[in-house]
Amino acid sequence: MDNLNQSDQSRIIEMAWEDRTPFEAIEQLYGLREKDVVAFMRRALKPSSFRLWRKRMSGRVTKHGALRPAGISRGYCPTQYKQR
Repeated sequence: MDNLNQSDQSRIIEMAWEDRTPFEAIEQLYGLREKDVVAFMRRALKPSSFRLWRKRMSGRVTKHGALRPAGISRGYCPTQYKQR
């Protein structure tokens, strides 16, 4: 985790906060398993922000690929990243 540049760290935080981005996507892109993401977020966020994030992520079905409905194969809305 120490070998990640500032841009990658920022993207991991962004992906971790997104409701529809599963932990498996973070693992595939950056090699961080869920427990590694939790440890990273604990170090990167203020304590109150970390508690808020953990409360939000606890039990969220969309953050775990195996628990997601079969029809959902993407991590974001198709219109989320529109070209301007």
